[in-house]
Amino acid sequence: MRKVQNIFSPVSSRVLRVLLIHPYKGWTIEDLSEEANVSLGYTHAVVTSLVDQGHAYRDDSYKLMVSDPVRLTQKWAAYHSYVSVNTFLRYHTFETNIEAFLSKMKEVDEPEYALTVLAGAYVVAPYVRPTTIHFYTKQREKAKIWVESLDLRPVESGGNISMVLPYDEGVFYGASRVNGLNVVSKVQLYVDLFNYPARGEEAAEAILRELNKQWTHRGDM
Repeated sequence: MRKVQNIFSPVSSRVLRVLLIHPYKGWTIEDLSEEANVSLGYTHAVVTSLVDQGHAYRDDSYKLMVSDPVRLTQKWAAYHSYVSVNTFLRYHTFETNIEAFLSKMKEVDEPEYALTVLAGAYVVAPYVRPTTIHFYTKQREKAKIWVESLDLRPVESGGNISMVLPYDEGVFYGASRVNGLNVVSKVQLYVDLFNYPARGEEAAEAILRELNKQWTHRGDM
């Protein structure tokens, strides 16, 4: 029976996100494939691997469910390297007040973005105050909109604003609107933060506590 070599590869992770963002929903292979935007054959291979490794199981109605969302999310996070897998477009803003900058972001007419790492965590669970703003954008061409709207200056390194071209479009799955800002799902946020420097692991723990609350109450993210 076909399996995948790596359950945390970009395409495989699309299936993981669906299962972890809806941890108490039973899935057929067909529904999971459609929701994750992954081919039926590949979805079946990912599922076979997850079941084989004890991360998923079949319920009484033969629907697929994740066995332990915390364990699977932590294993994924330990594997993932936000800094090395993504492409960063770096800029500088002269706005030093994070609340003021985030407020300006709300006014930009560009919906296809999602805050992540410390900035995302700050919006969802204000625990660690970020000194840089990172957000995923779907297209490199969209950068011009943000640069002009927020008066950003390009820099070769450093900078306090990073537009992130994602390693896979799946990072946008489950993104939500929080206080007028788009933020990646808490699952993606935790995974991105875990190996992120500058207090990333600390912020990740705060997000994991939020996830645990939702998983305990069987709520969807």
